[in-house]
Amino acid sequence: MEFTKDKLKVKVFDTREKMGQVAAEDVAVCIKALLAKKEHINMIFAAAPSQNDFLEALIVDKTIEWGRINAFHMDEYIGLEKDDPLSFGTFLKDHIFDKVPFRSVNYINGQATSATEECARYTSLLKKYPVDIVCLGIGENGHIAFNDPHVAHFDDSERVKVVLLDEKCRMQQVHDGCFPALEKVPVSAFTLTIPALTAAEYMFCIVPAKTKEVAVFNTINGPISETCPASILREKEYAVLYLDADSSYSLNKK
Repeated sequence: MEFTKDKLKVKVFDTREKMGQVAAEDVAVCIKALLAKKEHINMIFAAAPSQNDFLEALIVDKTIEWGRINAFHMDEYIGLEKDDPLSFGTFLKDHIFDKVPFRSVNYINGQATSATEECARYTSLLKKYPVDIVCLGIGENGHIAFNDPHVAHFDDSERVKVVLLDEKCRMQQVHDGCFPALEKVPVSAFTLTIPALTAAEYMFCIVPAKTKEVAVFNTINGPISETCPASILREKEYAVLYLDADSSYSLNKK
């Protein structure tokens, strides 16, 4: 099933495997089209189990010229040890950054001694390498990156900032099997802001699983508002939302 809500194209699949495969195919087509016009492109990736099927399908495409792509990630916990298996940098390193030969990989340093300086450093990189493509998910509370509703601003003046994570966001990490209990989940993180993400011309949003059903419904059918930050996708001309049967279940009841 495919439909459009405002400017957002929505594609629904029976399984998360098919969802991931088609999303990867669409992203590959976009990459090749951009590389036909530009020497290099810049991409931002999300770190979450929801991205597994998509990333697995994307990295097997041997026709993508990875050496012409600069890679970034969109958020990182503060305070985890370097190379901690639960850090987002490590997740992306294991799932894509070390799997294909990018031109460059640019990590957010969650151990930085000065959060202000780290925000400034990563902001400078994003200015030097303006983003072309963002591959992202949606949180259970409707967040994109770590822009939870209480810290999300569609007109944020910053591009990278430190945020306190709300409890629903932190519980999602437990639901996803990333942490054993809420008290183990870090309470703060670096995040790219909403304007930093929407600066990309192309946004591909991959959202499987029953736990995302309410957030998906609100993204598509609620107001375009920071109360559901992902709703901003409906204002993006070249944004596509990929769903499976579980995450789209409430849509079928309308």
